Amino acid sequence: MKMKIPKRKLFLLIIFAYVAFSLYAAYNVFFSSKVISRVHRVVKKETGGPAGGVRDGGAVAPFLADEWNPWEDEQVEYNSALSKKREAFKQYLGRINEKKSKRYKVQIWGKAAIGLYLWEHILEGPLKPTDKVAQWREGELQSGKIDFSFYTGPAVVQGHVPLDMNSLVVVLNGREQQKVSYSTRWLEHVQALVHSHTVAHVAVVLLGNEQCNNDWIGPYLKRNGGFVDLLFVVYDSPWVNDKDVFQWPLGVATYRQFPMIRPNAQLITSNRPYLCNFLGTVYKNSSRETLMKVLKQSGLDQECITTAREKWLPQETSDSLRRYQTALAQSELTLCPAGINTECYRIYEACSYGSVPVVEDVMTTGTCAAGHSSPLRLLKAAGAPFIFISDWKELPAILERERGISQEQKVDRRRRLLEWYAGFRQQMKERFTDVIEESFFKGG
Repeated sequence: MKMKIPKRKLFLLIIFAYVAFSLYAAYNVFFSSKVISRVHRVVKKETGGPAGGVRDGGAVAPFLADEWNPWEDEQVEYNSALSKKREAFKQYLGRINEKKSKRYKVQIWGKAAIGLYLWEHILEGPLKPTDKVAQWREGELQSGKIDFSFYTGPAVVQGHVPLDMNSLVVVLNGREQQKVSYSTRWLEHVQALVHSHTVAHVAVVLLGNEQCNNDWIGPYLKRNGGFVDLLFVVYDSPWVNDKDVFQWPLGVATYRQFPMIRPNAQLITSNRPYLCNFLGTVYKNSSRETLMKVLKQSGLDQECITTAREKWLPQETSDSLRRYQTALAQSELTLCPAGINTECYRIYEACSYGSVPVVEDVMTTGTCAAGHSSPLRLLKAAGAPFIFISDWKELPAILERERGISQEQKVDRRRRLLEWYAGFRQQMKERFTDVIEESFFKGG
């Protein structure tokens, strides 16, 4: 007769066996002194005691219990890899911060009036004192990664400018021989600073000759064995290559105290009473004579502000400057006949007031670059919203079309011209800054 074991007892027996096995396993893991491979040992040492036991009065203290850690190697490798990654990331952040904080210093010496156009109109830098006829004026600004400082005025003379950096931009006038002689003396002074290792990088902003005869500065360029790294030159010079020679805008006549104009709502939306204006010198046998005849013969001189003079005057009086600015502000169009060069201050001054330049698009005599985009290739490349004509006999038809344009259309055109001119100046600022940074500090 088979003996039946009650289910309750069988269940308790299984539970007892499980508990006993668990206790046995726990004993082997935590209390057994069996030798285990070094790979799986984590030896805990008593504070202050040497490894392998402690001798005290000749007695040998027992070894501390070893703890088996089957993941020790993996943990060590993981920690080592993690430490390396953290260090690499730390170095990466350091390089990023270094690049962010890296700034360069460049000093500008304004020894020609176009220096004020560069500083106040393009870079939009401040000047102290604000008195325009002060003997010494200076200012500072940041553009990109460059901290610019600017010095100008009659008291800025060789050897008396606080040069605390080794990168220099010199603004010079090379339009006529007298100016060339003056500019040459400044270049010789800068050359001495380069030879003495006081200055390492040099750029020149040059008001070039109106017929692009700038050979006098050629020997000073680094590509010809000189020391000038960069040349920014006004007018369509055939030297321009956008590598070390760049074209620069003529700008407004700062030498006549033409100011920086800040557009406002009235300038944009006002009802301008005149179709056009021309206030300037009329040279014998020039296209300007043709312009004046066309205006008079067609009766358009009654709808345009015109003031002609036979002799060019280098300086404006306060009254003549005010009349000129008023004419720009009250005219829809500004007539811009060619002079010795097609590019003239009047173009930029008209843009300042939102008066659309009507430009005589013809090549003048000289050695300036010819091509499909010349003259005024810098302005054309920037998409200047001007009216270009090749003959002033086209003017009556242009003015006739003007009469048919609504005030709303005129305001919109005015706004677009002012926005374009602001964008053009910003483009020149960024280009100037980027070219100097790349050439002076990254070009090796």
